[in-house]
Amino acid sequence: MAGYKGNRIAPKHFDRGQIKIYIIMLPLVLFMLLPIVFIICHAFKPMTELFAFPPSFIVKNPTLDNFSSLMKSARSAGIPISKYVFNSLIVTLAVVGIGTLISVMSAYALSKLKFGLRGFIFEVNQSALMFVPAAVMIPRYLIIEGLGLTNTYLAHIFPLLAMPVSLFLIKQFIDGLPDSLIEAAVVDGATQWTVFTRIIIPLIKPALATGIIMAFQQVWGYLDSSNLYVNTDSMKTLAFYMTTLANANNAVAGQGVAAAASLIMFLPNLILFIALQKDVMNTMAHSGIK
Repeated sequence: MAGYKGNRIAPKHFDRGQIKIYIIMLPLVLFMLLPIVFIICHAFKPMTELFAFPPSFIVKNPTLDNFSSLMKSARSAGIPISKYVFNSLIVTLAVVGIGTLISVMSAYALSKLKFGLRGFIFEVNQSALMFVPAAVMIPRYLIIEGLGLTNTYLAHIFPLLAMPVSLFLIKQFIDGLPDSLIEAAVVDGATQWTVFTRIIIPLIKPALATGIIMAFQQVWGYLDSSNLYVNTDSMKTLAFYMTTLANANNAVAGQGVAAAASLIMFLPNLILFIALQKDVMNTMAHSGIK
């Protein structure tokens, strides 16, 4: 009977009992889709619709003029757009790879290893969640300047390697893994590195996917490093270039360029989230308060 009820609550295929759930969830889904639909439609609006009053939500006469203006402005720039794309790819891959690795290794140590100050270190990580980016802007600049990292790729990478939220979620996920798995592996002669790579990593793939998404979202549209730590134009990122490109045009044409640039910067985040959304949901389900 318990199994039957379980199947009625969450059947593998469509069940009439799910209709009431769809009725409740469908308006919420449509409401949350509105910003995405607006960003897409806004990028394809002609100038007459961009400045129409009252503004229209759905594009009526879609056009590619905004993207054409964006590409024309990019071709007339002194530095090719490919250089900015290359810079963003280098910085994004480094932050996502190194930052996620640091978060995972730290989460494993804080969750399963016994050592002094473990609780204090975790509390420091939790305290870091209270600071908004503006509060650490000056200390970050002083550190970057003191280390001599200005006008380098490290100026983009170094400030973003610490990811307190990602570390917290991954640690909570690892907390749910039974200690008996690690103890059995240690009894069989496995080292901590073997336990970490052969047991922990395969079991926390949903948390890893969440960490990757959070790291990507943090670095892909990050502007502070290009504004504060990098003075050489050829070392700036695509996010900064898109922003300045939209602002460089006049007030009228700049709106269309800005709309096209916003869509281009938004699409990688959307694609990555769609590809890994199942793992993100699993992480949130296992990383809450137990």
